[in-house]
Amino acid sequence: MTDRNDDRFVDDAPFDPQASVQQLERADLDAPNWVLVWRKFRTHKLGLISGIFLLLCYLMLPFAGFIAPYGPNERNGEHLYAPPQSVNWFHEGAFIGPYVYPIVAEADLETFQWKFVPDTEDPRPIRFFCEGSEYRLAGLIPTDTHLFCAPEGATLFLWGSDRLGRDIFSRILYGAQLSLTVGLIGISVSFFLGILFGSMAGYFGGRIDWVINRVIEVLRSLPELPLWLALSAAVPSNWSPVAVFFIISIILGILDWPGLARSVRAKFLSLREEEYVRAAEMMGASSGRVIRKHLLPNFMSHLIASATLSIPAMILGETALSFLGLGLRAPAVSWGVMLNDAQNLASIEIYPWTAIPMLPIIIIVLAFNFLGDGLRDSLDPYQQ
Repeated sequence: MTDRNDDRFVDDAPFDPQASVQQLERADLDAPNWVLVWRKFRTHKLGLISGIFLLLCYLMLPFAGFIAPYGPNERNGEHLYAPPQSVNWFHEGAFIGPYVYPIVAEADLETFQWKFVPDTEDPRPIRFFCEGSEYRLAGLIPTDTHLFCAPEGATLFLWGSDRLGRDIFSRILYGAQLSLTVGLIGISVSFFLGILFGSMAGYFGGRIDWVINRVIEVLRSLPELPLWLALSAAVPSNWSPVAVFFIISIILGILDWPGLARSVRAKFLSLREEEYVRAAEMMGASSGRVIRKHLLPNFMSHLIASATLSIPAMILGETALSFLGLGLRAPAVSWGVMLNDAQNLASIEIYPWTAIPMLPIIIIVLAFNFLGDGLRDSLDPYQQ
């Protein structure tokens, strides 16, 4: 005797793969635009990894003083040009946690240089959540608590020290606060000017377009590096490091906007003839509203990709000016200032760790370029 209840669980409808594909395509059409962009961007592994890395770097900036074991200008006169110290975990086969060996300076009578010899018989455990030099957490809260500090009676130079006995690792962390921020300020100035003048030239045309194009041509005809040098040299030497930082950021932004303005102008020249723009104008929308609500959103993908590709140019510009001594100045700390201290090739040959500040510059610039490539591919509607 058969059980008729079993028929309720039998599905005689055949599986149609074409129908399933059509359902997925309809789901994609109904999804918000940012969801589609994210789906495409996460397939770009190099861009995704670079974006996560840069996000962590910028989230770390307010806590640079907490992570750094020393202050940015804290000196140790007995350990000039000290080599990088290794962090060890086992001593004579026994696990004792992270520790370093104290280093002792000895004179080399053959080369007339100081050599630092580790005392391998005296391991010193690294201290955690300890008191050190004072700093401001997130630039607001004064404190002296550090994530880790040098052991009592020893030093902790993870990447060595410079000619004044300052910890390179700590100075790189503090320098990131200025070197990474200068790109954001500079790109903000550049995008404001580029979008403003480019949209005016492309939307209104006529005499306004002619004047803006002549200004762009004059600025682009000037050699960039000498112009940087001339404007930076005009900054008074008695200004505070903060004032110099902001004026350098503004200079970089002012010199970078012509390229973006031309791109915005070319795009607006084609978009202003679209039917939806004409319809908005006939309904009484002002020029400013048409530009903000109808033209710029259609150009936003290019702007986002341009921003990620322009920030490394700002960082390299600040680094070049500071390296030449015309950008940020001591006691301000940036990667360019650190390279300015290490521009003596003879000292780099003897003490190669003084050139370590080049590494974060290279890594950050590459990360921004990879992120920009990923965003450009994800925001391109014609990219499969």
